[in-house]
Amino acid sequence: MDFVRTNTSIPAPKVYHAFEWKGRVYIVMQKIRAPKLGNLWVHLSDNSKERIFEHLRTVIEQLRNLRAAKGTGVANIDGGPIFDPRLPGNSNWGPFSCINDFHNVLVDHQDIASITDENYGDLRELAAFYRQPWPQPVFTHGDLSSLNILCAEDKVVGIIDWETAGWLPPYWEYVTAWNANPQNAFWQAEVDRFLQPWQDAQKNDTVRRRNLGLIEFALAIVTVLRFLLFNVLHCSVPNKAPVKS
Repeated sequence: MDFVRTNTSIPAPKVYHAFEWKGRVYIVMQKIRAPKLGNLWVHLSDNSKERIFEHLRTVIEQLRNLRAAKGTGVANIDGGPIFDPRLPGNSNWGPFSCINDFHNVLVDHQDIASITDENYGDLRELAAFYRQPWPQPVFTHGDLSSLNILCAEDKVVGIIDWETAGWLPPYWEYVTAWNANPQNAFWQAEVDRFLQPWQDAQKNDTVRRRNLGLIEFALAIVTVLRFLLFNVLHCSVPNKAPVKS
């Protein structure tokens, strides 16, 4: 967040202190007092939504203008492992020297291009997508759900939850925003309004999640169950009137 605040005008929270205690890292940061965009969405006019998207396009442009140190591949801001609990296996991945190495790990080093079963043609398409030449990774937030965008009226005043940020493939912002949260499904129809559309990437990432991302699927189910449980526990059930004999 300090890197973003120092090098852009993006409204990331200010970090006051970071420390490690009993094997865990803690951050003391600014609390931005503003509602989440997802909670405001149905109440906003079309003009207000467009002004918010205009601001978000500026945010993305500034992120893409950031440059990594020479030799940095797929990595976090410091060139170390990226953190993403949505990926299968460990939450910490890499770092990787290039995007193709990252893709090899995403498919668990399986040679999916050699699959001949006609029922798995989508996996061969995924292999072709992953094995194409790729440019250098770009700086990516990695979780641009409407629940991580804070707004006051029609202005973006905060972008939060930067733990998954790092140097990642150019399509990664799109697919992670599109798949950000089961409670955020309406956002899928909106991401093209502020991010470069990567429909082929989204299609192939869906194939990866369906065939190779069992943990991601499990996490999505847990999120939905927690949401349902929360609503059940917080629903007030009116008392039934006594039955007259």
